[in-house]
Amino acid sequence: MSPRRSYDQYCPAARALDVVGDRWTLLIVRELLAGPRRYTDLHADLPGVSTDVLASRLKDMERDGLTTRRRLPPPGAAYVYQLTERGRELLPVLRALGAWGAAELGERRPTDAVRAHWFALPLLRALEGEGLVEVRLEEGVFHLYAGAGEGPVYGDGPAPVEPDARLALDAATCAAVSRGEVSVTEAVRDGRIAVTGDGTLAKELREA
Repeated sequence: MSPRRSYDQYCPAARALDVVGDRWTLLIVRELLAGPRRYTDLHADLPGVSTDVLASRLKDMERDGLTTRRRLPPPGAAYVYQLTERGRELLPVLRALGAWGAAELGERRPTDAVRAHWFALPLLRALEGEGLVEVRLEEGVFHLYAGAGEGPVYGDGPAPVEPDARLALDAATCAAVSRGEVSVTEAVRDGRIAVTGDGTLAKELREA
């Protein structure tokens, strides 16, 4: 394990960047906000990262107290990585970074990879209310926990139980919501987001 590089500056911002400033580290945190993930799953959802770099970053993050690694019980018997409490404290940092970076989210370039769940944090920022929300895009399905406290912030695939609301929309609408060009309720009223479900959150979105 290589020694951690440092800016050697007595400043909290510099100290924070000593830990999370390396390329890919914060994106690994983004993926682990969905809960424990296997190495192969992380590699699949971080297109462009090499296996060597990913392994190195995960070791560094474990050393720095951001993640832990554990073995699943049989029949899984695979190792998974998950955020520690310290690592989870980066959620508001990622949300703020995403809000700041939304202005850079122009038209999707031909070389841009996309995963449906990458829109989870922008939608969480834009949603009002609390509850389990299932989101369906052409690129895939994910679910998120609006107002989540402990536990995962979002997850790949359909909601594990009956959600409080189901949203169907396209990536362009997600990007517009991320940039603040339209609110979720405005997009619902304009027919850009279809809302189904009998939960309180679904009713609030339809009636807003």
